[in-house]
Amino acid sequence: MNNASDDHDSEKGRIPVSHARKPSRIANPGPAGCFGFASTAFLLSLYNLNARGVHTPNVVVGMGVFAGGLVQLLAGMWEFPQGNLFGATVFSSFGAFWTSYATIFIPGPGILNAYQDQTELSNAIGLYLIVWFMVTVMFTIPVILRNLAFTVLLSTLAIAFLLLAIAEFTGMPSLAKAGGAFGIVTAVSAFYVGISGLLAAEETAFMRLPLGVR
Repeated sequence: MNNASDDHDSEKGRIPVSHARKPSRIANPGPAGCFGFASTAFLLSLYNLNARGVHTPNVVVGMGVFAGGLVQLLAGMWEFPQGNLFGATVFSSFGAFWTSYATIFIPGPGILNAYQDQTELSNAIGLYLIVWFMVTVMFTIPVILRNLAFTVLLSTLAIAFLLLAIAEFTGMPSLAKAGGAFGIVTAVSAFYVGISGLLAAEETAFMRLPLGVR
């Protein structure tokens, strides 16, 4: 990608991964995807930290289905016509993650009731989280050294997934809280990226937030 194109991506707050821009009247869907992810991740991470004495994460179901799931899926689909393969893949994938995670706690599908052994359930959720740890690591590779903000976001998310998976395997609450702490950092990073994109879209914004784009 030439320098002019890189500058254009930086100004508009888009992910600077090589792809061919397509003419489109669709606004940048990135901030919507980032806020959907950030709000859901922040809420779930507070539960993992047992904030206000809350230990049961079921209230996150609505956020997971709509904010984390539907909004990110739509953001991913809107990235496709703009030629942003990375944004489309990441947003739609994490939309699927949040929807599938929320479904675990919905009584109708009977996922939790299918496990009579609590150890087996913990191992199953741990394997689920390990898969998403692997996916997140692969998503991190394209943005390393190209976008500092997304590198931090995806790296801390990968660590959070790994810690939460190990917590499920070992039953250690301290690891779950550590995963929650990294989840908070991830959510704050996503909020930052989202705000950066909103400010970049405004011609007369009073400030800009750099993403560390190279």
